[in-house]
Amino acid sequence: MHFNQLLRERYSIREYKPLKVSKALVIEVLEAGRMAPSAANKQPWNFILVSDENNLKTLKSAYDREWFKNVPQMIVVCGNHNESWKRSTDQKDHCDVDAAIAIDHMTLRATELGLGTCWVCHFDPAIVRESLQLPQHIEPIALLPIGYPVDNGNPAKVRKAFSEVAFEEVFGSPLKK
Repeated sequence: MHFNQLLRERYSIREYKPLKVSKALVIEVLEAGRMAPSAANKQPWNFILVSDENNLKTLKSAYDREWFKNVPQMIVVCGNHNESWKRSTDQKDHCDVDAAIAIDHMTLRATELGLGTCWVCHFDPAIVRESLQLPQHIEPIALLPIGYPVDNGNPAKVRKAFSEVAFEEVFGSPLKK
């Protein structure tokens, strides 16, 4: 699949078939995250695959949405604040930025493999932390359900106009295509 097609076809999946994804395909997705760039090449991430029904049930309680109760598997993306790069001028921690880049790589690879994902950030981190026994310096950043999407057709993506997001040299001066 060409990259531009991949960008247009990827969308958040909120309905999955009740099938587990093979470990080989999940590894392909995790490998895409591992290959993502990170600030100062620190790679401050951990990816935890959760497939066990009991563990899934606990993690699903961290995000109380009906569709989420039916995800067949998920990847918990964590950031390691002890390893992440901090900008010298203001100590901004780039852990979240680096994890986001890795997540984006994983969602795109999953789409290319015919899998669906949904980037979930609105969850109770205490439930995730306790369930996975995460040490204090490891932060659960996102839950990434992964599975085979129920085919509802690709919904139209609504995006702001190019002129609303791209500027040339001075903020407010739209960049012309």
